[in-house]
Amino acid sequence: MKPRISVITLGVDDLERSLVFYRDGLGFSTEGIIGTEFEHGAVAFFDLEAGLRLAIFERNNIALDAKINQTQPNPAEFTLGHNVSSKEEVDKVMEEVNKAGAIITVPAHDTFWGGYSGYFQDPDGHLWEVVWNPEWEIKE
Repeated sequence: MKPRISVITLGVDDLERSLVFYRDGLGFSTEGIIGTEFEHGAVAFFDLEAGLRLAIFERNNIALDAKINQTQPNPAEFTLGHNVSSKEEVDKVMEEVNKAGAIITVPAHDTFWGGYSGYFQDPDGHLWEVVWNPEWEIKE
């Protein structure tokens, strides 16, 4: 299997609320909710970069589609990393997500490894890290 990821789907409890957070609060580009004509099919996609998309899909519909039992979500299962080009940009993004209604779990700070980062949770508890790594060049 080639490591080719094209869509990251987040399970959400309230599709409309999450759409507002990502579209209006964070400014992610989307066509909005599609697939409402299908039972259990409503989803929203957001274009990220380099062909990667973020999808939001109701948790109960993911469980139904994957034929698994839905369990309690655990926000420590994974993080989404948003890498930026400076400490100032970390601060700016953290301020932006705070205004959008995110829960700041760790304010922006100098890290033990020489970077600068902060953590926030979206309305469904998904954990994001906003990070500046001095060793990584970010191409805009």
